[in-house]
Amino acid sequence: MARWQPDAPQRLAVAALELFEERGYENTTVIEIAERAGLTKSTFFRHFPDKREVLFGGGTMTELLVEGIAAAPSSATPLEAVAHALDAIGREAFTLDRRGFGARRQAVIAANPELREREALKGLRLTALMVESLERRGVPSLIARVSAELGALAWTIAYERWSDPANGEEFGELARRSLTEVKAAGSSC
Repeated sequence: MARWQPDAPQRLAVAALELFEERGYENTTVIEIAERAGLTKSTFFRHFPDKREVLFGGGTMTELLVEGIAAAPSSATPLEAVAHALDAIGREAFTLDRRGFGARRQAVIAANPELREREALKGLRLTALMVESLERRGVPSLIARVSAELGALAWTIAYERWSDPANGEEFGELARRSLTEVKAAGSSC
């Protein structure tokens, strides 16, 4: 691939995933990722601070989450606002054509403690952003926190289901169903 071709972040993510699968995370360098993508090391660092981040999408999820909650109708309950954000994430990031990548990404993360830790930290950060976004909508702090935690759990369940190659459903549908299931489970405790 020529260096001038567009979508460098996606090319880097695909190259990294391939190399992590072939050689393992620990045995892959940033230079090798950039070369596989047909780019330079400086281009890699323009998009990602280190090789861990190449699998975590930069700030894409953050933007979609915050914007999705803010764009929810003013009449939406806190959980409905979270569902609105999960719908946006499904439309923009977890599309059906990315399902195979998602499943492969999860396998690489599951095989590496450093990546599992990064995934957990990202989840905590996204949950905190949901709380902040809900509070900006005027949701009381405790309700915002509970809604965000339920939303994060639903997101995790939906992503596991969506990543399964045998599942043909869209992420938004899975997220809404997971949110309903989590809410029902909470009320039966």
